[in-house]
Amino acid sequence: MAADYRELSFGLWYDFRFPPGEGRSPEDGYREIVDQIVWAESLGYGSVWLSEHHFVEDGYTPSPLVLAAAVAVRTKRVRIGTSLVVLPLHDPVRVAEDAATVSILSDGRFDLGVAQGYRLEEFEAFGRRPSHRPSLLEEGIEVLRRSWSGDPLRFEGRRFSYPAVRVTPVPAVPPKVLIGAVSHLAIARVARIGDGFLASRPEHIPVYLDALEQEGQARGDACVYHGDWLIVSDDPERIWSEIGGHAAYQMRKYAEWGVFGPPADAPSFPDPDAVLSDPRGYRLLDTETAVEELVALLRAWPQIRDLHFWAKLPGESIESSSGRIEHFASHVAPRVREQLSA
Repeated sequence: MAADYRELSFGLWYDFRFPPGEGRSPEDGYREIVDQIVWAESLGYGSVWLSEHHFVEDGYTPSPLVLAAAVAVRTKRVRIGTSLVVLPLHDPVRVAEDAATVSILSDGRFDLGVAQGYRLEEFEAFGRRPSHRPSLLEEGIEVLRRSWSGDPLRFEGRRFSYPAVRVTPVPAVPPKVLIGAVSHLAIARVARIGDGFLASRPEHIPVYLDALEQEGQARGDACVYHGDWLIVSDDPERIWSEIGGHAAYQMRKYAEWGVFGPPADAPSFPDPDAVLSDPRGYRLLDTETAVEELVALLRAWPQIRDLHFWAKLPGESIESSSGRIEHFASHVAPRVREQLSA
C-alpha cells in the first residue's frame, strides 16, 4: 500500500536555554520564544516539542508541561509534545494531572513524550536510583493511563503505591504516551508499552520496527516522531560561522551529562568543526541537498509522522533562529511535500 504523507508534520524543538553572559533574561526569552511559536504556526509548522532537564546554569527548562500549557492557550492548530519528560524523576499521578490539564487547554492537541533519563545529578537530587529507571518508567506509564481512564486508581507496584482515588480532570482526549530510547533493550520496551517512538537517530527506526513485529504489531501502523539535528540554509557555511559556537556549547553539555556514554569517554566538541565531524552532531545542508535527503528519509521510513528540528540554539538570537525557521517553511517543507505527493 502506498504511503500517505498527508498527515506528516514538520515541527520545532525547544529547550528554553539562556547561557550566562548572553544578556537575555528568562522573562524576555520566554516571551520571545512563545511569540515565535505562534508565528511559526502561521507559517505552517505542525508541532512544537519541549524538553526537560534540571539544575542547569543556563536555565534549561525543568517545566515543559507548564510551557506546554502556555503554548496551548496561544495557539490554535499546532500539536504540542514533550520530547521529553524524564518520567522516573516525577510522581506519575502529578504528571497525569498536569498532562490532562494541557490536553484540555489544547482541545486534545497534546502528546506526552517520556523517557527513563540518563543524567545522574538529577536522579541523586530527586532521591531516585538510576538502577530503578526501567521499573520507574514502566510503572509510571501504567499509572498515567489508569489516571486518565476515569476509573478509580488503585495501584500497588515495586516503585509506586496509590489507593483507590479518582484522578481528575479526565481529558476527553487522553494524551498519547510517546517514549524516547536509544539502546536496543529500551527501544524494545517502547514497542511493548508505547503509543509511538521518539527517535533521535534514523538508524534507531528499523530497530523499533523490528521490535514492533516481535510484539505482533504491523510495521505500517507504527508512529515515529523523529528529532533531526539539521541546519539548512542557502549559505550554510555563513550560517554555521554565526551559530556553530552555540551548537558546540549544546553538544558539549550533552556529552558532559552522559548522553553519549560515560563523560570521560565522550567526545568533547571543543569547536564547531568537531560538531560537524561527529556523526552524532549536526548536519549542515544547503537547501537542495536538504530537500533530497529529507525526501529520501521519509520515503525510506513512511512511519515518520513528525520531523522536528532544534529551533533556537542556546545563546542564539531570536532573529537568527527565526530566519532559519522561515527559510525551512518557505523553501524546504513545501518542496518535500510536493515530491512526496508525486
